[in-house]
Amino acid sequence: MTVKILWTDDEIDLLKPHILFLEEKGYQVCTATNGDDALEMFDEERPHIVFLDENMPGMSGLEVLTEMKAKQPSVPVVMITKSEEESIMEEAIGSKISDYLIKPVNPKQILLSIKKNLDQSQLIRDKTTSGYQQDFRRIGMRLTENLELNEWKELYREMVTWELELESSKDESMNEVLDMQKREANDRFSRFVESRYLDWVNDESDDSPTMSHNVFKRKIAPELQDDKKTFLIVIDNLRYDQWKMFKPLIESMFTVKTDEIYNGIVPSTTHYARNAIFSGLMPSRIARMFPKMWKTENEEGGKNSHEEEFLNNQMMRLGIKQKTRYNKVTTLSYGKKLSENFHELLDFDFNVIVYNFVDMLSHARTEMEVLRELADDESAYRSLTMSWFLHSPLYDIIKQIAEHKGRLIITTDHGSVRVHKPVKVIGDRNTNKNLRYKTGKALSYKDKEIFAVKNPDDALLPKGNVSSVYVFARDETFLAYPNNCNYYANYYKNTFQHGGISLEELLIPIAVME
Repeated sequence: MTVKILWTDDEIDLLKPHILFLEEKGYQVCTATNGDDALEMFDEERPHIVFLDENMPGMSGLEVLTEMKAKQPSVPVVMITKSEEESIMEEAIGSKISDYLIKPVNPKQILLSIKKNLDQSQLIRDKTTSGYQQDFRRIGMRLTENLELNEWKELYREMVTWELELESSKDESMNEVLDMQKREANDRFSRFVESRYLDWVNDESDDSPTMSHNVFKRKIAPELQDDKKTFLIVIDNLRYDQWKMFKPLIESMFTVKTDEIYNGIVPSTTHYARNAIFSGLMPSRIARMFPKMWKTENEEGGKNSHEEEFLNNQMMRLGIKQKTRYNKVTTLSYGKKLSENFHELLDFDFNVIVYNFVDMLSHARTEMEVLRELADDESAYRSLTMSWFLHSPLYDIIKQIAEHKGRLIITTDHGSVRVHKPVKVIGDRNTNKNLRYKTGKALSYKDKEIFAVKNPDDALLPKGNVSSVYVFARDETFLAYPNNCNYYANYYKNTFQHGGISLEELLIPIAVME
């Protein structure tokens, strides 16, 4: 398709060398010498881009710009002027010009403006695709190496960055290649975690990995040593890629002090991971220290009902005496109420806000057909989450924290992974229902298909009974019973689940902002 340019200037004859240059480059150039003719040609020729002189006899360039934008707001208009007055620039920018050039202009400036406004998406797509193609081999080579945990974190950061860049470039073929490479990475990461996990959770030295049970002590408590109002927001089930989508919005209001990834515990569910965060303890130790507050898998009632008590106890053990308020947001109405009454939070040194929407979205997407259609892949799921965030009371709360110069810490308890393949596990009727992990007695499974913890004490997990074991799904599999296996395989395929071992579930964000 030939790109059509409309160039309006009362001294258009002086610009013939520029027009010839553009025509030699394959562009079709229509010209006008005044605003009335320009508007008539704008309707007749349907140009792809307009170059518009700001100072012409009769209608001014700004007047012509206003009428053009009223007719076709998507057509880019580049304003050209001799004046560098700030008021003219501001008025032009306010009228949604796409570029602003000061006379005299040269042909290369014009060409660059065309490419920036018309070819930008294709140029970015080509550069992004080329960049990932060059990185593909290097990432593949790294996956064959014996990576340590920090190296896995950096590799995952890199793959998420490529995922977001390729998503914006709309290159489906490269997205498929990256998806294939992510699956390989998930398989290798799952086996890496299996080989190290028991050592990690039993290592109480300062060199042990930062995980759910020590992340508060290591990353949050040090921020509570001064008089600055501090807000900890725990967004349930927030994946690292979703955080990367939110981050530019938040960076416009805060300076990011640290932006890290920490390693969640398994089971990577709220029951285990978030209780571990607030208590500063692994699950079996919570059950021993607080037997009335820890609920087993088969007990009725909420399993995260005592987070405030766990938090207060941990702060007392750490010697932190700040005046603290805990809030859990599970409904839109409560989120709005918290935002509207934000001034009340300023009476406290340390505010903790647990926000449950992303987790509810993940579960609702599994159960509601309309949400499956709205978020039928990773990109759509991120987009849906981003849309929620932009219109949520949480975003309003974060804006108010910035306005009051507060410190903001954002983290999560676990992520979620899109599952594809069922793995068969047999258990009795008391076995829990989660698709990414099972615990109970007399479980039957194939060792090579799952990660089994046959003695829960080894993983600091509570026992439902003397012979309980835990089994965890790896990478993108989910655990299904043999009965009606085909039905469940089709029903749960491509849903987002958590509880097992994958990059998306276990490598999760924590960021501190001032």
